Amino acid sequence: MTGYIARRLLMMIPTLLGVAILTFFMLRVVPGDVVQVKLMADGGMVSPEAIEAERVRLGLDHSLTVQFLDWMRGIFTLDFGNSMWTGRPVAAEIASRFLVTFQAALMATIIAVFIAVPLGTVSALYRGTVLDYVVRVITIGGLALPSFWIGMLVLLCLLRYAHWLPPISYISPTEDPWGNFTQMIWPSMVVGYRFSAVLARLIRSSLLDVLNEDYIRTARAKGVPARTVIWLHALKNALLPAVTVVGLEFAFLIGGLVVTEQVFNLNGVGKLFIQAVEHHDFTMIQGLVMMFAVIYVLANLIVDLIYAAIDPRIRYR
Repeated sequence: MTGYIARRLLMMIPTLLGVAILTFFMLRVVPGDVVQVKLMADGGMVSPEAIEAERVRLGLDHSLTVQFLDWMRGIFTLDFGNSMWTGRPVAAEIASRFLVTFQAALMATIIAVFIAVPLGTVSALYRGTVLDYVVRVITIGGLALPSFWIGMLVLLCLLRYAHWLPPISYISPTEDPWGNFTQMIWPSMVVGYRFSAVLARLIRSSLLDVLNEDYIRTARAKGVPARTVIWLHALKNALLPAVTVVGLEFAFLIGGLVVTEQVFNLNGVGKLFIQAVEHHDFTMIQGLVMMFAVIYVLANLIVDLIYAAIDPRIRYR
């Protein structure tokens, strides 16, 4: 297992290197100049000399090769440079907002798993019954309704019936755990509902396939209790595809909560990414893309390790 983890970690290097090369050079193809956007944001006139001086200060006067090598040297030393818009270190900007997005994604994933596993299991065990159709309606609703629309409905209902809205500014869990919970539970539930719809349907179809396997019929023929057959034999194997979806969806949520963060006024990583794109902040975009890439490859590695823990037949040699 240790050798497998070491090989997977080494395989990350060419993947992340490819992401770094594509991100850097594709950004330079996009029209727009961060210097002009920054200096002329208020519609004022700026002299060409001032624009050129700012380009020199940001290092944009160097060739693309020199800029790329400087950035790669910074990556290996965990120095992603300074934001072209705010001037602050990119790592500090990301770190100040990462906790918000990470907490929302983690809570949404936990909520989705607690909803999806029972719903998917019940829907598979009672296939074709009224209960199955009720679960289908719930899951199809989660797939069809946009998360931001559900989020706005939640806020309107809280305001209309509870005369309460979540706090505007972020509350740290270390300062006020209950205040943090009341603020983060609503966006997490909205995102978790959509996530659970995808997961429940996957568990249902996977469990139906597993229930038709020979070893399930053999266990039932040997007199093994139905509860044991379902929970220890069938569901355990049916969860393997779901584990993949959970890992990849969690990684996606780290950078995919843009609209939800806007609705609930969460100052997270998704909102930071949109601001960086609007301002043509190349260094910030590069740092965020590299962070997303690292999260994805680590999520894939963790999913593969969980496979071995769930299914003893799987061994990595």
